Amino acid sequence: MYNKKKAGIIGIIVTIVILILLVFLSNLKLESLSYIEKAFSTIVMPIQTGYTYLKNKITGNTNFFTNMEVLKSENEELKTKNSELEQSLRELEIIKAENGTLKEYFGLKQKYADYKTVPAYIISKDISNYSNIFIINVGKKDGIDINMTVIANEGLVGYVISVTETTAKVQTIIDSSSAVTATINTTEDSIICKGSLVDKLLKATYIPTSANISEGDTIETSGMGGIYPKGITIGKIKEAVNVANVLDRYAWIEPAVDFEKVETVLVITN
Repeated sequence: MYNKKKAGIIGIIVTIVILILLVFLSNLKLESLSYIEKAFSTIVMPIQTGYTYLKNKITGNTNFFTNMEVLKSENEELKTKNSELEQSLRELEIIKAENGTLKEYFGLKQKYADYKTVPAYIISKDISNYSNIFIINVGKKDGIDINMTVIANEGLVGYVISVTETTAKVQTIIDSSSAVTATINTTEDSIICKGSLVDKLLKATYIPTSANISEGDTIETSGMGGIYPKGITIGKIKEAVNVANVLDRYAWIEPAVDFEKVETVLVITN
């Protein structure tokens, strides 16, 4: 009974408080209400601003990480495409080189049509102060044998000194142990061209006393000696050297072939 009376009293008090508040609010002026709104804004707005900033920050970070994943994926795609392009470029360079080699072979074949030849390219060079040896990629299985003449587009390279099934060793004319019987094309005089240790030049010796040699004269193989066919260009006289004894005079010959750059050759098999 007591509890019921207590609850009724509390209800009456709450009702009175609500009525007083309603009366108070109904008598408030608009200006006063605006002050309350301002106070409310002053308290609430910083909180709302902070919330909005935090929300944008979180959203921005999410977008940042999303963009990073997209950029990473695009970067991987670009790397793949770049690798494919590099591979295509390498293949193109290989094809270009092979086409250049084939053209050079064709030109050699046309130039030396009177000979039966086997095309080859140099796979190794053994160059020192005393020797100048090439290894080419043809051998016995291609019909190559020792003492066969090797030529390039510009002229004489040397001859085969040993053979395996798939390769052959070529001693070049600038090797210090090489000697070629040659002819001066302007006088038809025979001379001997030997390899030397001087700037990859050949030394012409045994020059006939009656021979009138001059700078620029072309030197060719004479066909004598049992190895080299006649008429293959060896080089040109760079300098004629006269000495007291005319029998000892000599000349320096610059080879027609650039032995540092030559890559493709023909082996004369007949």
